[in-house]
Amino acid sequence: MSALENLTAEGKELLRRDQVWPFLMPKQQAVDVSHQVILYVEGLNLSFDGFKALNDLNLYINDGELRCLIGANGAGKTTLMDVITGKTQCDSGTVYFGQNHNLLERSEPEIAELGIGRKFQKPTVFEAHTVFDNLELSLKTNKGVMPTLLARLTPTQLDRIDQVLEIIGLKEQRFMLAGALSHGQKQWLEIGMLLVSEPRLLLIDEPVAGMTAQETERTAELLTSLAGEHTVIVVEHDMEFVRSIARTVTVLHQGSVLAEGTMDQVQNNKDVIEVYLGEEA
Repeated sequence: MSALENLTAEGKELLRRDQVWPFLMPKQQAVDVSHQVILYVEGLNLSFDGFKALNDLNLYINDGELRCLIGANGAGKTTLMDVITGKTQCDSGTVYFGQNHNLLERSEPEIAELGIGRKFQKPTVFEAHTVFDNLELSLKTNKGVMPTLLARLTPTQLDRIDQVLEIIGLKEQRFMLAGALSHGQKQWLEIGMLLVSEPRLLLIDEPVAGMTAQETERTAELLTSLAGEHTVIVVEHDMEFVRSIARTVTVLHQGSVLAEGTMDQVQNNKDVIEVYLGEEA
């Protein structure tokens, strides 16, 4: 009798080629959104050599919403995202992911594991690899040495990659080198790389910078489609693009929230008009 025939049913199940071994998978951590809010930012302060980058900033993002952050250069948009993702430590304040995860006590990798993904303005894809390979590399798996060596794509993971390729509109380019994609397609691929890691919260920085009008329209459709299943925060300077996707807009100025509401409410806000147009209210 062969060794394989001697295996128990549990052993055979473990050795299936499409089986994901539990110890290879990262631990899932629940996020408490029982109050419908997924991100709490309260009393956030941060100074750089006397410059107040964040000034008693308060921000609340509902679970599943699409929120746009706007403001002039230096308003605190990027610094805020740096603090949320653990790249920069603040001087004081609190940042919670749901009600149960204090982000200020977490490292960047730990914050990513919780389900917070960030896309920077310039696309950072692996240009010498195919679109498919980029997505495979971004799957939410244990990235340790042994788990990586033993990793195998499962039907579920293959289905997830196909699903994301459909969402980002790159099914026909799946085996194309990422370096051969257009600028807009690289942006979509990077959003896809976030999506396969199954984030709850997406931070997207200036997604349409340098895009054609057609690519901008497609990006608006893409980001709008993600809201609900995901929470999406978009930082953008293109006001027409913001108008096309935003239900709620938050205006930052000198490290604080200056105004918040619909695009029409924000554009007609006397403080926003005075600050950005230099007009007397």
